[in-house]
Amino acid sequence: MALEWVVLGYAAGAEAIMVLLLTIPGLDGLRKGLTAVTRNLLKPFLSIVPFCLFLLMDIYWKYETRPSCESPESCTPSEHLRHQKSIIKSQRNALLIAAALVFYWLLYSVTALVVRIDQLNQRLKARRD
Repeated sequence: MALEWVVLGYAAGAEAIMVLLLTIPGLDGLRKGLTAVTRNLLKPFLSIVPFCLFLLMDIYWKYETRPSCESPESCTPSEHLRHQKSIIKSQRNALLIAAALVFYWLLYSVTALVVRIDQLNQRLKARRD
């Protein structure tokens, strides 16, 4: 299952970089091409949503089926440590899922705003001429 988390991490990172590049001031010449690339990537990146839901179900299934180690007397120290690591990994993975979904939403919203601003600028330029 590690490969899925790596793919999700790279996708979230790519989304974050694209949002950053779209929002940095002073990149007006690059922004037009970046907007076109981002608009073309929004549909493939939409597959992150069901992928995140699948991984969230995986976390839930692992949470429900893992052995319980509530008190230190009920299990050995190594089992207790493994239980704690499992909880921390699940929390980290849930945070990665949330980040990927938030970055997709931000990328979609920022791209829509940049496209709308470009359209309004073109209307203003047409009125001036």
